Amino acid sequence: MAKPLALDFDPIARADELWARRWGSVPSMAAITSIMRAHQILLSRVDAVLKPYGLTFARYEALVLLTFSRTGELSLSKIGERLMVHPTSVTNTVDRLERAGLVARRPNPLDGRGVLATITGRGREVVEEATRELMAMEFGLEEYGPDQCRQVFELLRPLRVAAGDFTEPGEGAAEGRA
Repeated sequence: MAKPLALDFDPIARADELWARRWGSVPSMAAITSIMRAHQILLSRVDAVLKPYGLTFARYEALVLLTFSRTGELSLSKIGERLMVHPTSVTNTVDRLERAGLVARRPNPLDGRGVLATITGRGREVVEEATRELMAMEFGLEEYGPDQCRQVFELLRPLRVAAGDFTEPGEGAAEGRA
């Protein structure tokens, strides 16, 4: 886990004050800086739990996604689409999970060129154990209650919609749902 900064002031609040003096008040600068710092903190907390399993958060997400699928397997392209990552990242993630014995690859019978990633029995065990630990530490968000977590989710939702991650119900066709 990352070493605490232990400063006697809030560096983001200080930057916000200095920014306002130089360029005028821009609350979005303090917000993005806070989000980026929160990302660092949360990733460090989650990685500390996942490291003993030989997982990163990206690999953990791929395993969880495979457990959510009806058959325990998905095409690499579907994994990339659902995790919203580049195909190269999916290949790298699946390569590492395969080397660890947590997934296996097989040709996709519906697509001669495609490959399916299949979660193994060991992969299912690891994802269950890691999930129990992550849930016990509230995925690093112990400082927040359920209502606050829902608020964070709702506050960030418009950003994800604007980025084209998905359309709100009633705004577009419900194509491609899992």
